[in-house]
Amino acid sequence: MKSISPTWLLGGWFAAVAVIIAWPWTRGSRRAVLLFVIGVAPAVVMVLIGAGAAPSPTVAEILQSVHAKDGRS
Repeated sequence: MKSISPTWLLGGWFAAVAVIIAWPWTRGSRRAVLLFVIGVAPAVVMVLIGAGAAPSPTVAEILQSVHAKDGRS
């Protein structure tokens, strides 16, 4: 999973959503809009969470920073 870049993952997600939406859209279904919103929502959340954000600190890093500020050994 580390070899897959977020850009490829996001592109693949949008491609899958496009294929899923195309079939009801051609049939004139009103559910196509609902499917589009449901399908795009996870990708939008992924972009918002990962947009320029630094990686979350590990538990060890959090505990080390508390230890350094406290001064106790």
